[in-house]
Amino acid sequence: MSKKNSNIIIVRKKKGHGHGHHGGSWKIAYADFMTAMMAFFLVMWLISQSSPEQRHSIAEYFNMPLHVALSQGNRSSLSESAIPGGGDDVVKQEGEIQKIDLRKIERNRDRKSLNKARENLEQIIQKDPRLSDFKSNLRLSMTEDGLLIQIVDSQERPMFKVGSKDLEPYMRDILNAMVPVLNQLPNRINLTGHTDSLPYARGEAGYSNWELSSDRANASRRALMAGGMDGNKFLRVIGMANTMSLADSTPDNPINRRISILVLYQDKEKSILQKDTLLQDLSAAAGDQKNNAGFNISNKTGE
Repeated sequence: MSKKNSNIIIVRKKKGHGHGHHGGSWKIAYADFMTAMMAFFLVMWLISQSSPEQRHSIAEYFNMPLHVALSQGNRSSLSESAIPGGGDDVVKQEGEIQKIDLRKIERNRDRKSLNKARENLEQIIQKDPRLSDFKSNLRLSMTEDGLLIQIVDSQERPMFKVGSKDLEPYMRDILNAMVPVLNQLPNRINLTGHTDSLPYARGEAGYSNWELSSDRANASRRALMAGGMDGNKFLRVIGMANTMSLADSTPDNPINRRISILVLYQDKEKSILQKDTLLQDLSAAAGDQKNNAGFNISNKTGE
């Protein structure tokens, strides 16, 4: 055979390398995934250990980080740092971002105001001759509802004439001495009359301790107004008879014959007014239903 007619066949063989490792990129991806998972679980743990106020602050920071940065952390909470504990001193607590509870702020402001009023009254009791002789008859205390001022009887010094709503002259002096302090406060007051458990001479069916305690409360209200008290400061004037004896006293003890002046926290005042409004609405609705029922009955009768 001639060399010119022969075909040259070239066979190329590729050596197999198996699947190999495809490089090290998968390691980087895996490391990123594990880092993300660790960060996720760390965040979840921190959230579980933090208070609702702290979680709110963190969320608020990440919602508006630029605003916080531009204001240098100075927001409604007057924080000095955008990050809790931030600043030159890493353990510094002052200036940390906190959720602002307006009701709590108002209550704290109210508490300071009433505490100041209590201090003023205590000073007046010490210095004013109208009150200094009656220290044992005057009791001041802070309660969850406000500043409680109690003017109590003693066996030797009743504040009212026996079995009567008429005030003794020194009781008028005591009330008048309190008017300037009470008028300076924006808070309204509950004025309550109390008696001991001794039955009234005319019996429960007639004029009783209920009427007597109510009449004494109203007599005290009139005396306060005569001394210059603003009439709008009274929220409630009520009589409780002998239903609320003082602690560590027998029901017939003379100290249970007393007048209580409760200077209300302003949020407590709002709560009372809301409840009263609700009761008025319920009463009005009940009255409308009764009127409608009567109208329907009359219509049927007319038919």
